[in-house]
Amino acid sequence: MAGDAGSIRVGVEEEFHVVSLDTRRLTGHADLLLEQLPPDRFTHELQRSMVESNSSPFLRLDDLARDLGDLRGRLIGLADEAGLGISAAGSPPLVDMHELKVSPDPRYEQMLSDYQQLTREQLICGTHVHAEVDDPDLAVTVAHRLTPWLPPLLALSASSPYWDGDDTGYASYRSLVWRRWPTAGPIAKYDSAAEYKEMIKELIRSGVISDPGMIYYDIRPSQHVPTVELRICDSCPRLEDIVLIAGLFRALVARELEAVRQGVEREVHLEAVRAATWQAARSGLEGELIDPVGGVPRAAPVVIRRLVEGLRPQLEESADWELVSGLTREALARGSSAARQRQAFARRGRLADVVDLLLAETRACEWNRPLGDSPPYRSAAS
Repeated sequence: MAGDAGSIRVGVEEEFHVVSLDTRRLTGHADLLLEQLPPDRFTHELQRSMVESNSSPFLRLDDLARDLGDLRGRLIGLADEAGLGISAAGSPPLVDMHELKVSPDPRYEQMLSDYQQLTREQLICGTHVHAEVDDPDLAVTVAHRLTPWLPPLLALSASSPYWDGDDTGYASYRSLVWRRWPTAGPIAKYDSAAEYKEMIKELIRSGVISDPGMIYYDIRPSQHVPTVELRICDSCPRLEDIVLIAGLFRALVARELEAVRQGVEREVHLEAVRAATWQAARSGLEGELIDPVGGVPRAAPVVIRRLVEGLRPQLEESADWELVSGLTREALARGSSAARQRQAFARRGRLADVVDLLLAETRACEWNRPLGDSPPYRSAAS
């Protein structure tokens, strides 16, 4: 019987840092770009130094990649004209925090009043992937059941080793900054969409959050479109990594939808998920990850390859196997963005070189690769 993988559309929201090319530091001039961009494809974010793009939903990863590349190209072209740079990374290596302000929006201004330093330090950018799930009850169920599989996706995206000029020792420090919000982390189990919505109402009544948009789980049913939304990942400098993560996430959603329909039980221990997420944030692709199946530490490439191989039926159904397996091989060969940033810094000890690397990788956004152009995929035992 055919599964869901071939019929699930995916879309992506990307968050970008706006950088001064003179200082390589964040600059609060996102509005100069946004006033020239279509509001249905680009929007402001919490900080004036950030821009968010929104792709259309697609069945083919190739189409998604081209749309994301076009959006990046349009944003970068305007930034060039303004003497600004666009960086897709979880955190900025260089920043003057006291010079940045939240965007002029009543909601953001209220968040600043309520959360103070937590809001001021939200100088972080993420990649959000949406996979279509029309049934609200299924969306709630699948979101919880998928939580053990999210740490490897975080490791693939890890791009935030530097914070306020210092090496944090983490591959994804953004994920630690994000976890300070009261509604961040893995989503608990809910028996229905109605129960999930009642929980949100209770949190709003408590006064701790002001609206449903402040549910910041690592994965959640979207508030505005019929999708399950992946939110754990850092922004990715390389377009290929976003396409890889989107393909894997769709396959995970499809596999879990089928498991639910077949009555397969899934017991999730949120404490173990939190530990595995911390491990992924700490090490990225360069250390160990917690195997979602066995719960034991293994080399990150082994965990990633096992994840991909386990999803082969869904990836073949959506005609993504050749592309996703090839992108996986390439991602593991070059290592995480966090590792590349540290290598750039090690050459001359200059964080400006790290910013230049991020600007260059973000700029390389043209997608012109045919399916199957990557060398053969290696198994988990390789």
